[in-house]
Amino acid sequence: MKGNITVTEQALAAIIGLAAHEVPGVVGMSPVGIRDGIGRILGRSEASQGVVVKADPASPGKYQADIYVVVAYGVKVPTVVESIAERAEWAAKNLAGVELARIYVHVAGVSRG
Repeated sequence: MKGNITVTEQALAAIIGLAAHEVPGVVGMSPVGIRDGIGRILGRSEASQGVVVKADPASPGKYQADIYVVVAYGVKVPTVVESIAERAEWAAKNLAGVELARIYVHVAGVSRG
């Protein structure tokens, strides 16, 4: 193949966000900042909502992902968090060709619905 393929941090965040949604026990993603919060208020939802991706300073060429989720009441949170991290790592590597040096899963809330 000729040329280079570049996956932006925004695209990688969307891939990771969609992968996190597939994990049983995940109700949704939590807004990360004011931009995500305003988007939710306005009824806009992006696949990258609740995910922050940035270059990992300790591992050149690799990325760090922070994933903010809301889980269902009654699930085993450590099991869901581990599944999210595994799924995110798999999706980044196999769908985007990117390695994640660090994955931080933040449980921002618990929902009955």
